[in-house]
Amino acid sequence: MSRPLDLASQNQLPHPANPFLSPSTDPYNPLRYIASNTLTGVAFTLYMVSALTMSVWMWRRGAQWMGAMVVGAYTFSAGIGLRIYIAEYLFVVLSPCAFIAADYVLLGHLAQHLNMDRHLLVKPRLITRLFISSDVTTFLIQAAGGSLSISGSTSNDLTKAHTGSRIFLAGLAMQLISFFAFTMLFLRFLARVRTHAPHVWNPTPTPVWWRHWRTLSAALCVSCVGILIRSAYRTVELSQGFQGPLAVSEGFFYGLDTFPLLLAIAVYVPFWPGQFINEESALAFAVPKEDKEGTLSAVEEGREKASV
Repeated sequence: MSRPLDLASQNQLPHPANPFLSPSTDPYNPLRYIASNTLTGVAFTLYMVSALTMSVWMWRRGAQWMGAMVVGAYTFSAGIGLRIYIAEYLFVVLSPCAFIAADYVLLGHLAQHLNMDRHLLVKPRLITRLFISSDVTTFLIQAAGGSLSISGSTSNDLTKAHTGSRIFLAGLAMQLISFFAFTMLFLRFLARVRTHAPHVWNPTPTPVWWRHWRTLSAALCVSCVGILIRSAYRTVELSQGFQGPLAVSEGFFYGLDTFPLLLAIAVYVPFWPGQFINEESALAFAVPKEDKEGTLSAVEEGREKASV
């Protein structure tokens, strides 16, 4: 999304003789800082390595349903690598929608794999449909706001540009609220499994930690924290305006956006879901199957009654 043109550019002020001298006051510098080639190169490399590695894992270890995260990692890498501001901003801001979608799908698959559907507030398929629909909706709102802002900027229509930024902000805020609700749902799921299904929480025989489903759950927790940090940062940043203290600081961009999102996806490089959610691990966990009505075992029924 292009930064709205300010009055200086509309009045055709001359470009500064040395754009590196004072980028924070340069009306023709949309970032208000000189991007670091070193930070850009490091970030691009880390995201691209993560994307390539996850592509290999998806091919060799399965879990093709994590494809959204892989695609998002490539587009985010493109956003970091491009120095065309509009394209860079759109890729960097919209790509995390794919990371969020992958986490939504992962929880549904994990609950079904453990046969612990009943410990979710809603059925796994409904969770996926509900939150994916929310993700798509917020993506479209952000894309519409970005397009409107770009249109206003290119036509020197500040009213349209600011309207677009407000629409974009609404999309970011809705996305933050939706993902926070998902995170709470996930934590509640873990708490209920630990309390009401100890045979699943501590399966016998106990698998090695790098094959244990709780390790994958920990990875999902890390991913959720990274996405929440980024979402909160972007919401506050845009609420301050395009020239607010967060928007014009490269340090904040890398510290509260790029790095948390890298953590959110790179955590799956060593802990790819396909190595946890497969037929072999399902047998190793020895999770007792429910009957067609989904009735609980006598032990679990007692726990359920005791918790009421």
